Amino acid sequence: MKIDSTSTTASTTVSNDTRNRGSVSKATSSAAAEVHLSELATHLHSSGDAPAFDATRVAEIKQAIAEGRFTINAEAVADRLIESASELISSQRQG
Repeated sequence: MKIDSTSTTASTTVSNDTRNRGSVSKATSSAAAEVHLSELATHLHSSGDAPAFDATRVAEIKQAIAEGRFTINAEAVADRLIESASELISSQRQG
C-alpha cells in the first residue's frame, strides 16, 4: 500500500471544518432555534409501540459472541427485513 500526501490534506480539511463549525455554533447559540417535525416524525416519536431496551438480553448476546457460540439465522433476518421494508412502503403510501 502506498502512502501519499492526500492524508495530510484530509487532516487539514478536517481541522478547518472543525474551526468553522465552532464559530457557527457560537453565532447561533445566542439566537432562538425553532424546530418543526414532520407528521411522520411526530407519529414515530409519540408511538408507544417501541420495544423496550433489554440490557440483560444484550449482555447475553455479547457473551455468546465473545464465546463464539452466537449463530445468525439468515432466514429470520431476511424475513424481518422484508417485513420492515413492506411496512415502510405501506406507511409512505398512506401519507
